[in-house]
Amino acid sequence: MSHPIAIQGFDHIVLRVRDKARALAFYRDILGLAVDRDRPDIGLTHIRAGRQMIDLVTLDGPIGKLGGTGPGADGRNLDHFALQVRPFDEAAIRAHLAAHDVQIVEEGPRYGADGDGFSLYIRDPDGNTVELKGPAR
Repeated sequence: MSHPIAIQGFDHIVLRVRDKARALAFYRDILGLAVDRDRPDIGLTHIRAGRQMIDLVTLDGPIGKLGGTGPGADGRNLDHFALQVRPFDEAAIRAHLAAHDVQIVEEGPRYGADGDGFSLYIRDPDGNTVELKGPAR
């Protein structure tokens, strides 16, 4: 018998952000993701990440206000999330991040959806940790 809930993968994650312009500069301009839909009336911006989405919710918008204070030293939105990067040209990625003053805070082989592969960890403007995950080796 098949399971009644057949998970196919992630649909979207929602991040609460202090500064929409800074968040967009990071996800759009540095990571190269595209804005799929912007809904400023409710403080929500949908960003396309391959087949999945990252939703940015402003802390001062109608949705963001429901979550209380934003991420900071004593609390985070989540531990981290991983984005599959294909192709994974490590040297080019490092150079690109350095050119945008984005520090790599951790790195090394990690287990993920397609097996063990190399990852670089960076932080977005709100302190969320983003794992840039290479293919299985």
